Amino acid sequence: MRRDDNKAPAIASSPSFSFSGESSRAPARSESSRSTTDAGRGPHRGIRTSVDLVAAGRCHFSFLRLCSAASVSDAGDSSLLRTSIRRYEELWMPLIAELPLNEMILPPLDVHWVWHCHCLNHVHYMNYCNSRFGKLIDRPPIFDEENEEYATERCREIWEIKYPGKPFDVICSSDEDVGMGSSDICNMVEKCKSLSVLFSDVFMSETVYLVAAKSRYQDFLHLLKQCTKESNVLQRLVPTADIHFIWLTHQSFPVGYAKDTKEMGELAHKIAGFYGPSATEEEIEETKKFWEEVYDEPYERPGMVIDPTVAIARQVFNWEMVAPAEDVNRVYKGLHARFLMEVGVFLKGEIQVKENPSQLFLRLKVLRCNRSLKLDKNISNVRSFGKWEKVWHLFCEFGTKGVLIESRYNNSGCSCIRQTKLIDTVSFTWHELARATNLVMVKNVGSILGMVSATPPIQAPYLLKCVPDRVTDDGGAMVCDVVLRERAYRPQEGRWLTRTVLNHAGKECFVVRTRVGRGIWRRGAEIPNPVKWEERIIELHEGNWTYIGGSSMGYAPEKIIGTATPQKDNPKDKKVVWSLSTGDCLTIMWENKLQICLENGTSKEKASLLEGRRLQYQPNQHHLSENNKRYKDEDSDYFTLIRPSLYKQEGKATALINLKLLALEFSPEEDAAVLILMCMALVRTLSEVRKEDLAGLLVRHRVQEMQVGLNDWGSILLPSTTTPHLQHWYFNASEVLASAEKINSTGASIKYAAAEGKEELYRQAILS
Repeated sequence: MRRDDNKAPAIASSPSFSFSGESSRAPARSESSRSTTDAGRGPHRGIRTSVDLVAAGRCHFSFLRLCSAASVSDAGDSSLLRTSIRRYEELWMPLIAELPLNEMILPPLDVHWVWHCHCLNHVHYMNYCNSRFGKLIDRPPIFDEENEEYATERCREIWEIKYPGKPFDVICSSDEDVGMGSSDICNMVEKCKSLSVLFSDVFMSETVYLVAAKSRYQDFLHLLKQCTKESNVLQRLVPTADIHFIWLTHQSFPVGYAKDTKEMGELAHKIAGFYGPSATEEEIEETKKFWEEVYDEPYERPGMVIDPTVAIARQVFNWEMVAPAEDVNRVYKGLHARFLMEVGVFLKGEIQVKENPSQLFLRLKVLRCNRSLKLDKNISNVRSFGKWEKVWHLFCEFGTKGVLIESRYNNSGCSCIRQTKLIDTVSFTWHELARATNLVMVKNVGSILGMVSATPPIQAPYLLKCVPDRVTDDGGAMVCDVVLRERAYRPQEGRWLTRTVLNHAGKECFVVRTRVGRGIWRRGAEIPNPVKWEERIIELHEGNWTYIGGSSMGYAPEKIIGTATPQKDNPKDKKVVWSLSTGDCLTIMWENKLQICLENGTSKEKASLLEGRRLQYQPNQHHLSENNKRYKDEDSDYFTLIRPSLYKQEGKATALINLKLLALEFSPEEDAAVLILMCMALVRTLSEVRKEDLAGLLVRHRVQEMQVGLNDWGSILLPSTTTPHLQHWYFNASEVLASAEKINSTGASIKYAAAEGKEELYRQAILS
C-alpha cells in the first residue's frame, strides 16, 4: 500500500495557500514563473479601496450562507418579508441614524438581510438615506464572529431600551399588523434571494481566491475608466462571478464605496450586473476581447466564469447551497481527506519548429497518481494561437502534485506503432501555482506560452472500498500457520469474516470483521461451530494491519471504534434491526418493498437509504442515452443515503454505496464508522434475504489490487471523456474499482485451509 499522496491540510491553515501580513496584499511569486498579471497592470495600482475587500468578502460569503440556512433570504413567505422590511424602515434605520458613527452594532438577522440587499443598490440606498436622514448611513466593518456576536448583543440592549414593546428577533405577524413597506426595497430583496446560489462555490471563501478576485476587480474598474474615455468601446462590461462578488461586497459598505468610486461616477449603468438588464452575447464577447487586449490573459478561468450556475464545475463538485458541515472524520488518524481543484491549461503564441510541423503535438500529464493519463493535442494544422485558447480543462486531486506539458514529435513511419521524440517539457506544480499572483502561472512550452490556472483545492467526498482478506480469530489474528508458530501452536479460537478498508490512495484505514463461528480447530477432533444470529456481530477496527516478520500475515489493529449487533428477530416479521454502538439504529424491512431507515438515538434524526443512484448521483442524459440498459441493470447495486433538509424538499444525498463492490462515497459530515458498519450490516441482511452472496463475502483470501499510481481512484476527472477512469466512479464502478486479480465470488475453485472451518460454516452465516 502506498503512502497517502493526496494528504493536504485545510486550506485556511495551509502555508502553501495562505498569505502572511495584510489579507489584501498579494502573495510572493515564484521566480520560475511569470504571471500575466504583471503585463499592463500598472494603472490599477492607483485604484485604492478603503475597505478590506478580502476580509469583507469572506464575511459576505458566510453571511449569504447563514441567511440561506436560516431561510431569511427566501422571499416565499410574503408576510414575513413585509414584517422584516417594516422593521428595517420603521425601527432599524431611525435607530442607527441616531447613534454615533463609531457605534459597532448589528441588527437582527432578518433586518440585516434587508439592509444588505438595500445597500447593494447603491444609488437607491444613497438617495433613500439622504432624503430621510440627511446623510449616508454606513454598515460597520465587522469581520470576525466574536465581534459580530458582541455587536448583535449590544444592538439587542439598545433595541430593548428604545423599543420596549417590539421584539428584537423576528416573529410571524398577522396580516393586519404588517404594513406594505417600500415596494422598491421589496423588489431588491426578491432579486437578492438567488445570491446564495450564484455564489455557492466553496473556494470563494478562501483567502488566495479572494486576493485574486480583489485584484481582478481593481483591474475591472480600470477598464471602466477606459470605457468612458474611448467612444468606440462598448458601454457596459460584464463581470465574472469573482469580480461581481467583490463588487457587491464593496457596495455593501456604502460610505467606503462612495468614497472609492467618486471620481468614476455611477457604475451601475456601466456594469451588466445584478440589478440591471441581463448581459447580451455581444457584451460578453466584447468584454472578453477588451480584457485580453489590455491585460494579455483570458477573461474566464477556472472558478472565474460569468455564470457559475451553468458551469461544468457545479456538476463535478456537487456543492450544497448551504453552510458547509464540519468534517466529523478528523478523529480517525488513518483517514485522510481528499482535495479537488479545477484546472485550466491555455496556450498562446506562434509555433516555430525545425522538424516537420505536421508531426508535432502536445501532451498533458500529471506528476503523480495517474501515470496512464496522456492527453494529446494535435497542433499540426495550427501555426499560431493568436489569443489565449483553453486546450485542456480537468479536475485534479491535490495529490497529483501538478501537470506536465510535453512537446513531442511523431517520428514513426508506421501508423500502427507511434514512436515519439520528446522535444521540450515543462512542469507546473500546485505549490508553485499557489505562490503565483492571481492563481495564474505562465511558462514557455517550446516556442509558445503555456498558462495554468486553478481554483484553490477544496475538500471532496471521501472514497472507501472494502477488499477481501483472510479469516481472523477472536483476537483479530489471521488464521494461519505463521500465527500458530508464533503462539507455540496454541489453537486459534473463533472465526470472523474479515475485510480491509482502503481509502482513495490505496492505504489501509480500517479492518471490519463479522463473527461467524466459535470454538477451535484440531485435526480430526474439533471444528468451529456457527454462532446464533444475535451473536453475529460486526466489529470495526481503526488503523492498519500489524504484519509478522515481513510476511502478509498479521494482526488486526487493536482499537475497536464501533460495533453493529443484530437484534433477535421473528422471521415472520420480515424485518431486521441492527443496533450500532455509535447510537444509531438500522432498520431493514421487506414486507411489500425494501425499506431501509437509519435513526440516531440521540438526535432522533431519520435518514433513508434508497435503492439506486439518486439526486446528484444519477447518471445524466448523455450517459443514459449511450448505455441505458447497462445503467438500469447496475442501479440495483447502489444505495443512496438521503437525509432531511430544511431547504430541499427531496432531502440531500450525503452518501452513495455500491453494495456489490462494497465501495462508498460520502460527504465529510457523515461518520465513516457508521457508514462502514451500515454497509456490512446491509449486505449481510440482504444476502440472507435473497439467498445470494451479493458482495462476494465467501471470498476469504487477500486479493491483489491494481498498481498504485497508475489509475488512482478519483485522482482525475475529465467530464468530456468516455474513459471510465476519468469519469465519476459510479458511472463505471466495475471497471474503475476492478482488482488486479479476478475474484471468484463463489469460492468454488479456491481451496481454503481446513483450520478456517468448513465452507458450510460461512455459507450458513451469510445465506441463512
